[in-house]
Amino acid sequence: MSTKSFSNYLLLEKNYSALTVKNYLSDINAFAEFINSEYNMASINEVNYQQIRSWIVSLVEAGLSNRSVNRKVSALNSYYKFLLKTETIQINPLSKHKALKTSKKVQIPFSENEVSQVLNLFKTENDFESLRDKFIIELFYSTGIRRIELVEINLSSLDLHNKTLKVLGKRKKERIIPLLNTVIQTAKEYLKARSELQILVDKNKLFLTKKGVKIYETLVYRIINDYFSKASTKVKKSPHILRHSFATHLLNQGANLNAVKELLGHSSLAATQVYTHNSIAELKKVHIKAHPRSKK
Repeated sequence: MSTKSFSNYLLLEKNYSALTVKNYLSDINAFAEFINSEYNMASINEVNYQQIRSWIVSLVEAGLSNRSVNRKVSALNSYYKFLLKTETIQINPLSKHKALKTSKKVQIPFSENEVSQVLNLFKTENDFESLRDKFIIELFYSTGIRRIELVEINLSSLDLHNKTLKVLGKRKKERIIPLLNTVIQTAKEYLKARSELQILVDKNKLFLTKKGVKIYETLVYRIINDYFSKASTKVKKSPHILRHSFATHLLNQGANLNAVKELLGHSSLAATQVYTHNSIAELKKVHIKAHPRSKK
């Protein structure tokens, strides 16, 4: 069984992104190289759990975090499940494997004041890149979309008349997100500047570089990190933290958890509940301040 069949299965049946599939295949190939080097085995279809365990140990000893190791093992497990499904193997050697323990990272959102400080930086800027960066930041904060979702937005997905944005999320699941009036205004300013670019290479994409090509993920990360470094002392300053801020601030203002789930494009409430710990802290403050018994 070639990895080509597995790749097609992930892309066409599981609707995984091309990047995810690439990472899966990279992890599987790395394991194949290890097995060949350590056990002189040409195929990973015949390995046992102890051999996989020795690979896991080598990854830990190489300094990889438990979270990274778990991701690699998960990719390998998906491959064996596929082989089982296609009756290429009879037993999945990872069927009884337990993931390594990981500590839950507390994601600290930006404060409302920090977001305001960043947006204030754009008050006197009106060049193409500044208008684009402002639009990106406002879009992240007002919609909670993912970085890859922003990169892949088509120009036709932005509906200024109905004030909505169509986003293609995980597993190619489409969702329509409402846009605030302030975002619509920024969008119009950006689109005007975009129309004045000398070259439009990827003209169907909403966000472009000044060379007219589709914006890329590392640039988006750099934009967020650079601007928020001017207003925030938090260790992590990324598009995901803005997504986290969007959800936290909505919940702090009393938004329904199910509504936030739909806006974020989560498939289950469990994923959205990660954002509620900050809201609970906010509720405690309100409770202590407002409850008549707290003054006794």
